[in-house]
Amino acid sequence: MRRRHFATLGLAGAGVLALRTNSRAQQSPNVPRIGWIWHGRSAGPPDEMTGFRQGLQEFGYVAGQNVIVDYRFTEGHPDRIVGLAAELIQMRPDVLVVLGLLTMDAIKDATGNIPVVLLTGDPVGAGFVASLARPGGHITGVSLMQGASGLTGKRIELLKDALPAATRIGLLFNPEYSIAAASIEQAQQVASRRGLTVVPAPVRQVNEIDAAMAKLANEHVHAVDVEPAAPILSYQQEIGGLLLRYRIPAVSELRLLIEAGGLISYGPNIFESARRMAYYVDRILKGAKPADLPVEQASKLELLINMKTARLLGIELPPILLARADEVIE
Repeated sequence: MRRRHFATLGLAGAGVLALRTNSRAQQSPNVPRIGWIWHGRSAGPPDEMTGFRQGLQEFGYVAGQNVIVDYRFTEGHPDRIVGLAAELIQMRPDVLVVLGLLTMDAIKDATGNIPVVLLTGDPVGAGFVASLARPGGHITGVSLMQGASGLTGKRIELLKDALPAATRIGLLFNPEYSIAAASIEQAQQVASRRGLTVVPAPVRQVNEIDAAMAKLANEHVHAVDVEPAAPILSYQQEIGGLLLRYRIPAVSELRLLIEAGGLISYGPNIFESARRMAYYVDRILKGAKPADLPVEQASKLELLINMKTARLLGIELPPILLARADEVIE
């Protein structure tokens, strides 16, 4: 596949996507307002958005009639989170929906007492809630079971099961992500047990992705685990193309990345998790306090295998692994 130049991606039109309702609904003081913010890109649209919108519909909310939703995307530029969040907060939303640890960490001091519904990896470990059962404060939502849940380690195990001869595993991650240390520790623990060497490839900014992937290729890794964090989340299709270019099989929890050229995904269903956020929004709009709404853990973990990638890379996957898959891309 043709190599993309990450430094120029997403600059045209980056920053704001606002999907607003009609003016009559906006002017009514009785129509609740929801602010929604994510550090990803609006193209697609992404499951994080479509799942949430479907959830609202299931609870009877119709945009332009009985709810206003203002969406904000950084379009892959996390440095714009603070400014976009300030726009939403000035609109005085009844609920603020926040996706991702980096997003929440960037705006946590600006939300005041606005109720926040959060979709993120480990809200307890990040210090956003006191506990899953009793979140306290003004934040609740859905946990994607990252960090302490051990999903990184389980994905490394899957890679070794799929590629028994592998001895060098790359780790593409953002070291500034609050659960990065836990992910690295899990990877190292599994690696030492399964005879693997972990080759770290840190990525903090989008213009570092290309070099990180080239490093993994030059280090002759047999596979790579791709961790879910900005800016990786925003450039899954492009990273998938580089994986195919360098012929590196990958495991991740990111479904889109696997569809774009990775080998195996294992993790929560993002669409369903975003859809579940609407339950919290509905309860809060009806008077519930976030402190009284326990944080849920994502209930559905999915194993996806891309057989097109396996055939292209000449990988023969064990039948027992294929039998475990929830979905196989042919």
